Formats: sequence, structure tokens, C-alpha cells
Amino acid sequence: SCYPGVAGSQGQICHAVGLDGLASLDAMAGLFSANGYDVPAGGIAAGLRDIAPVPFLALPAYKTLFAELPPAIQTRVRAAWGEPDEDPNVRDGWFVQPHLRAGKFIVSVQPDRGAVQDRKLSYHDPDLPPRHGYVAFYLWLRQAENIHALVHLGAHGTLEWLPGKALAPDPEHCFPVALCRGLPVIYPFIVNNPGEAAVARRRLGAVVLGHLTPPLKSAGVHGEAAALERLIDDYAAADGLDRRRTEMLRGEILSRAEAAGLLEESGCARGMPADDALARLDAYLCDVKEMQIRDGLHVFGQSPAPERRAALLAAITAASPGVDPTKLASAFDVSAASEAAGLLAALSGRFVAPGPAGAPSRGRADVLPTGRNLFSLDPRATPTRGAMALARKSAEAILRRHLQEHGDWPRSLVIDLWGSAALRTGGEDLALAFVLMGAEPLWDEGSNRISGVEILPLAVLDRPRVDVTLRISGLFRDAFETQMLMFDMAVQSIAVRDEPAAWNRLAQAARGLQGEDFRRATTRIFGAAPGAYGAGGAGPVNAGIFVDRAALGEAYLAASAFAYGQGLEGAADAPGFAARVAGADAFVHQQDHAEIDLLDGLDFAAFEGGFAAAANALGATPALYHVDNARPDAPRVRALHEEIVRAVRGRAANPDWIAGMMRHDYRGAGEISRALEGLCAFAASVPARFDAQFDLIFEATLANAAVDAFLRQANPAAHATMLERFRSAARRDLWRSRRNSVAERLAAL
Repeated sequence: SCYPGVAGSQGQICHAVGLDGLASLDAMAGLFSANGYDVPAGGIAAGLRDIAPVPFLALPAYKTLFAELPPAIQTRVRAAWGEPDEDPNVRDGWFVQPHLRAGKFIVSVQPDRGAVQDRKLSYHDPDLPPRHGYVAFYLWLRQAENIHALVHLGAHGTLEWLPGKALAPDPEHCFPVALCRGLPVIYPFIVNNPGEAAVARRRLGAVVLGHLTPPLKSAGVHGEAAALERLIDDYAAADGLDRRRTEMLRGEILSRAEAAGLLEESGCARGMPADDALARLDAYLCDVKEMQIRDGLHVFGQSPAPERRAALLAAITAASPGVDPTKLASAFDVSAASEAAGLLAALSGRFVAPGPAGAPSRGRADVLPTGRNLFSLDPRATPTRGAMALARKSAEAILRRHLQEHGDWPRSLVIDLWGSAALRTGGEDLALAFVLMGAEPLWDEGSNRISGVEILPLAVLDRPRVDVTLRISGLFRDAFETQMLMFDMAVQSIAVRDEPAAWNRLAQAARGLQGEDFRRATTRIFGAAPGAYGAGGAGPVNAGIFVDRAALGEAYLAASAFAYGQGLEGAADAPGFAARVAGADAFVHQQDHAEIDLLDGLDFAAFEGGFAAAANALGATPALYHVDNARPDAPRVRALHEEIVRAVRGRAANPDWIAGMMRHDYRGAGEISRALEGLCAFAASVPARFDAQFDLIFEATLANAAVDAFLRQANPAAHATMLERFRSAARRDLWRSRRNSVAERLAAL
């Protein structure tokens, strides 16, 4: 895959979440060669990076194969893209595509399903059929080359997201089935992503081989932050013993912290008492220091180096208190061999044992060993009892922070609800919605499936009910239809309760209404149109199509304005969703594990930043909360801008993280570039400034001679993309550097 590259964002060939795709390609080649396949033992990846398009199928041959496709498929492709001769990948009567042959191995970057400049916009488009060059490539593989199996390397590509039904796809109308026609698809996939793995299984019939997450380590603190930490230790040692030294150290710490931007980062308000500011600064530095970050990437079928193995194993063990550490270590240590064995078994047509998906750093030790065929939980049992117990902790933390900052309970709130997270956690986001509104699922004792919902009396709840709106992802819509109906049932029940308006805003809004008016007033589930995915903002932000925050907000509102619930099934209701956004006191997104952060990819910016831009466009100023549930027993509620600042300090500008990525050559350089891409997307959408964060990343990357040289050598396209991102951010007034020399340095690069 070259996801998520778009126009102006290159250097992302062989992208895969948490995986060094190019190194994994060579590792697989070595595995195949050692097991009797006619494949070179290595060196393939280097040839793929810079390969030019190569002819693979003549136009006349394609037209013959295309004519054999179902009529509905042919009609849709022609309607969108015209005749085959017009395809941009046709040259001198042949379709061309960057690919190479290595013995019986054909290696290729996945073709673009749409226009190159709209790659991100079209990635999950439910209506846009693939263009002729894409169709030609898969027909060539299956019918001209007669390949025996297709290995898609890493999460994730475009084939499983082509138009067609989400469930039970058929070859007459559904592109994934029409193009594959029973071709075995083997899909190495990061073990912590059950939602998108389920899409590949459901729509391609893929064997989805779970692979390890990258190694983890504590972020630590560096540079001026490390110097300040040492001074704070000196201050603590002197406190109560030497008053003059204590006052001198306190003044020096606060002065240096202000100059470094760390007082602002840590949330210290101007005029705050010195002792309070010092305590907050100390807490912030400790938080960043203990933050878990990736230490490089995983290579399929290979164990981490000993020191990285120990760190990742320690993180998993700490999150799995009831698990025997010896057994856990044993399961971890056989994961590399299990991944290789699973791949060989799948290619040999043998049974691959099933295994659960989940985040190992969050206590899911049962996902080890990896290399098994991933499955997820029964969506009908969501939320689980465990998810409800953890959601009560999150709800308490959210309500406490809102009370502290606003002096009142939140009465109306929007929860950002993703399908993959729900499958990983047993539905903690949905459970949070039930807890906040004062409802409790009822479980069938035999199957543990949800059989109904109980509404808790206000006397038991002992606080006002929160009027909760769900902004659901496309994956959640597809996987949790019953749960959406259960939530809607709870909403309808709460809306007719005879309770004081101050304690039940939902009932207040619906009072006296009947029929369609009542239904509209009580619609609380919104998402993308049926069959669509995404939040409307990632592509425009990334491609620079919209430079106006209001336009980004409108894109989010338009993409999210489809209502779900009993009798709705995705009915368009733009005014209804806009009213929910405009009236929200707060917005909540929960992050359930530490294996990624909100600068990893553009989906976080599209959903969280998109909501922020939409609220801003509507003149609303809701609190924006990013809840860190990596330790489910101790959730941390941060403002969205606080979490962005923390991710930059702890990871994107962290020399340890950058050094870990530099071990991975081309792919590591691509990851460094992606972190800046995430910051740019948030800067464009969130009504806050991130000037200091741009400064930090710039100083850690292009302004650092060693890192700049690495980027230029390992991945020139990623280097060029970063340079253009910095220049664009400055041009668009997203970045006002505190250093006067930055403009000259950018011009000189």
C-alpha cells in the first residue's frame, strides 16, 4: 500500500500500521526461499522503492477480461472513468504499474483506486468504483498470471474498501468479490486493530494474520526539559533546608520554563502562584517522561532486539497483573516463529489457528502468540460488564474535570465512537454513553448478550443526566446495529420520563412533541451516509484543499449528518446534527491504548479536529476532551490541545523516538514525516495555536543536521514533503515561529 499518501505527500510506499513493510518484505522473501519457494532470499525491497511503471497488460487483452465482469460492475467503472483507453496508466497501448518480478514472486505497490491527487479522499469512498488501471491489475494477477495467492502486507489497503455491501458481498455488484473471485488473500495485520481486520475478513474472505505491535519504551525528557527536571530535583532537595537557595532555584526554574515554552505547555496560567506553577510543571514533566512511545517498528516474523523485547514485555506484563509472567514471556517469544509459520501454513492451504485481536499493552495477553487468524468479540455482547465497570471510572473523571473547570455538570455531550476501539475494549465508549445518561444494559445470563436496557432513577444516579449524542464511525455502524438500537431505545425511554428539566435536558427538549417532531428531537446517533466511512476532513486538511477552518467544519458536518436508530437507517438530517454540535457542552474521544497517539495518521484530526472546526463554525465553544484510557484503572482526561502538545513533546520531537525510526531507513523516515502531517491537520482544524510544537519538530528534524541528512538519504520524498509542510504551515499562518531565523533556514533547505 501507499496509504495514506496524497498529492504532495510522498515517501509512504509500503506503509503499514506499526510494521516496517519493506524490511518485512525482505524477511518474507528469505522465509519463502528457505522453504523451497522460487524466490530470491532478499534484496527485493530496495528495488521497489524507486521502480518506474512497467507494462503488464495490453489494452485488447484487458478489454476481453473486462467484458467478462458482471454487467453492473462494467457499467459503474465506465460511468465513473470512461473507456479503458482514457486511463492515466495506459501508455502505448499497455497498462503500466510499478512492480517487479523476483522468481515466482510478483511484488507491487497497490494501484491507486482513483485519481492520484485525491488518493486520501477516495480511500474509503463507498460510491467511487476503481478506475480501469486498478481493475486491470487485479484481473491480470488472477487471470493472466494465474497467481495462487495474494499477500497484502500490512494494515491496510484499498481492496476491501471498494464499493459493495458491507455484509455478505456478492460478485455481481460488490467490487472486492468481483475482482478476487475466490483468490486466497493472506493479510498480515497488526494485532491491535480488530475492526479493520474484520473488514478484510468479511469482504475479501482474507486470512488475517496478526502480527506484534512495535516495541514500546518510556518517552523520557530531553534537552531543556531534562535540565529543568534536574533543577526541580535540586529544588526538592533544598526545600526546607536552604531558603535562599530554594528561592533562587524556583526563580531559575520558572524563568527557564517560560523561555522554553514549558509553562504554557503544562497549563500554567499567567499570574499563577509560583509554587502552584512549579507543581504543575513537575507533574507535566513526569507525565511526559512516563508516556509510552514506540521504539521503532515491527518486522514480520522477527523478534525485537533483546533490550526492546524486555521493554515491550515489561509493558505487557505491567498491564496483565493476573497473568503468569513466565507463560507470558513464553507466548511472546514464540510470536515471531508463529507469524512465519502462520504465513507458510496459509500459503500451503493448511489450517491457521484462530486468535483474538486486541492491544497487548492494555492487558490483552491472550493475543499472544501472534501469527494466528484474527477474530474479534461478539458485537451482540457489547458493552461487556467489564467495559461498564471501566466506563464508570472514565465518566467520573470526565464529570470531575468538567465540574472543576466550568462549575457545573455537562448537560449535553457528543461522544466520538469508533468501531475498532469498541471491538478492542468490549465497548467502553458505548458503555460511557450509558453511564453518563443514567442507563444500564441488561445481559442474558446464558449468552452474555445484551437483552435490554434499564433506566436508573435519578435518586440512584444522584446527578443530572447527560444528553449524549453518538458520532459513530462507519465500522461501528456496520458491526453494532443491535447496539445502536439499544442505545436509541434508552434515549427514547429517557425522553419520556417525568423528571425536572434541570436534571433531564433530553426530556425537556422532547416535552410536548409527538410523531415525527418527537423522533427528530430525540435522534442521538449520527454518522456517515450508509456505506460511507470517515469524517470528511482528513483529505481536505492533508491536501490543503480547504485552508479555512469554517470550510473544514462544514465538511465534517456534511459527512456526519446521517441519522441512525429505530426507523432511521441513515436518513439525512443535517439540521439535527448541527443542533447537537452547537448545543454540546463537551466532546469526548477515548484513546484506549498507548501503541499509537493522535498524531498517527489523519483520522484523529478528521474526527476530533473536525468536530472542533464544526463547533467553531457554528459559534460554539464546547470543551474538547481526549481521554487517555491506556491504563483503564486510572483514566486521564486531557483537553485536546493538551494531548496534542504532549504527543509532540513525548514522541514527535523526541530524539529517542526519532532514533528508533532511523533504524528503519525508508519506512522510518516516512513515519517521521507522518507525525508532522498529523500536527498540520490539527493546526488547521482546532481553534488553538501550536507554534511551539512546530518549532520543536522543526528543531528535532530538518534543523538537526544528522536527522536532516538521514531523511535526505533514506527517503528524499519524505524530506521534501516535510519541507513543504513547514513552508505551507508558515504561509497559511498556522505556524509563527518564535525564532526569527526559521524563515531563512527554511529557504536555505
